[in-house]
Amino acid sequence: MLLGLAIVSSKPVFEVKISKKRLISIPKAVADMLGIVEGMKLKVYIEDNKKDNKIILEPVRDALWYAIYGLKIGFISFKEIEEESIFEQERLSDTS
Repeated sequence: MLLGLAIVSSKPVFEVKISKKRLISIPKAVADMLGIVEGMKLKVYIEDNKKDNKIILEPVRDALWYAIYGLKIGFISFKEIEEESIFEQERLSDTS
């Protein structure tokens, strides 16, 4: 349940209420910004320092997410894929 929104140092800060079973509801705006969807896993850890403690929620990305949205290290064109496919087909037909 969303209780309020404040702006702290140009970042939106949401207040949420903890239920009897220690559940929290992630505000839609936060879920949308982070790409969090139903069924997704989150890492939960505590950032401990001398002044205050914080609970950190971090999305756990799977291989499919990285394939679609992750950093692209290299690029291969369709022409290169087709050339490789033809090469492999010829190589396999020569060994038969």
